[in-house]
Amino acid sequence: MNELLLTILTLSVLGAFLALILYFVAQKFKVLEDPRIGDVEKMLPGANCGGCGFAGCRAMAEAMVKRDDISSLYCPVGGADVMKQMATYLGKAAPEKSPQVATMLCGGSCDKRPKLNHYDGAKSCAVVNSLYVGETGCAFGCLGYGDCVEACQFGALAINPETGLVEVDADKCVACGACIKACPKSLIELRKKWPKNRAIYVACRSKSRGAAVIKACKAGCIGCGKCEKVCPFGAISLTDNLAYIDPEKCKLCRKCVNECPTGAIHIINMERLPKEPKAAAPVKEAAKAESTK
Repeated sequence: MNELLLTILTLSVLGAFLALILYFVAQKFKVLEDPRIGDVEKMLPGANCGGCGFAGCRAMAEAMVKRDDISSLYCPVGGADVMKQMATYLGKAAPEKSPQVATMLCGGSCDKRPKLNHYDGAKSCAVVNSLYVGETGCAFGCLGYGDCVEACQFGALAINPETGLVEVDADKCVACGACIKACPKSLIELRKKWPKNRAIYVACRSKSRGAAVIKACKAGCIGCGKCEKVCPFGAISLTDNLAYIDPEKCKLCRKCVNECPTGAIHIINMERLPKEPKAAAPVKEAAKAESTK
């Protein structure tokens, strides 16, 4: 009995001694966390989408607190209101950034881009892209298996069964960029979000020459340059047989839309400009004047 009590007493004293050591070690090496990090994290939407460039909202909150200059930080889900709220709380200048929306840069629908073969493997754009160019003759177009749709946490993307293309709901899109990372063809781009979700952009990524483009897709950009010449704001450039409309320079004047011979320039939530009547040929006018003499 005495041996049992002695054992219990010894273990109790030893446990208390070790606990005391652990306490002093914890006090010596403890890391104090700024309580503002938790407060800022609560202000964030908690989506943990990675659109800010960090692994999650916690890492974003830490960066907001620790950095003196937060001009490079932005939460696409919370937007300007959340950034202003956090900056005001921290006593820092809130970064200003225009709202953006994901845009699908492919207009090769089923009727414009016919299939040349049938793929019967894993229904994944990443898998198909690693094997070959896809079921159509265009090596740059949408594969249509919806990797971007699955990557979107906000239900902003969906595949239109009639066109076979991914469509973006601008009202649901938060510009987190998850769909951009998921697309193996780099067909999705964050562009300026205009009022009433208006937009003008070249829905093509093909860098092939005109004849090859038309053979693969009737809605592709053939690099004719007509849109570039007619743009009064210098918003359109032509590189590698492909036209591109700079969303920061574009004023939505719509002059380029009627000039595109293939319809590769898409116009959203706006009407086309009326086509100007063609001027009469000088030769015919001269002949008519001669006949009246």
